[in-house]
Amino acid sequence: MSLLHLLVLNFALAAYLTGVIWTIQLVHYPSFADVAQDRFAAFHQKHSNRISWVVMAPMVLELGSGAWLAWQGRSLGQSVWWALGLVIIVWLSTFFITVPFHNRLGQGYNYIAIDGLVRTNWIRTLAWTARAVLLGWLLWPRI
Repeated sequence: MSLLHLLVLNFALAAYLTGVIWTIQLVHYPSFADVAQDRFAAFHQKHSNRISWVVMAPMVLELGSGAWLAWQGRSLGQSVWWALGLVIIVWLSTFFITVPFHNRLGQGYNYIAIDGLVRTNWIRTLAWTARAVLLGWLLWPRI
């Protein structure tokens, strides 16, 4: 795969995931608080199962292609390493902050966990946004 194709792939994945995370951040996670407490566990289980289909493969592809871009894209400068660092921030935040909140919510309605999820999800939202902007900046002069 050429460096340009690798850069386009990274940008496309980052743009897709940025759109998803902004939707989650502004629409979906805040709406958790509006779900009836007696229906919350079933709702959360459905959310967890369905969102996995939307994000897991793109996230894995983004991590792999981001590492590949950082390795192969030395001619693009240090920005490719910053882009990889942002992916790593997303993954660390996902597994050490977001997943524990979801584990708590899997046990039932918990407003404190919902609020914590919404507030801490800004880490992923801003990291993906910065990554999409950075990759777009790298891509722009090459298209």
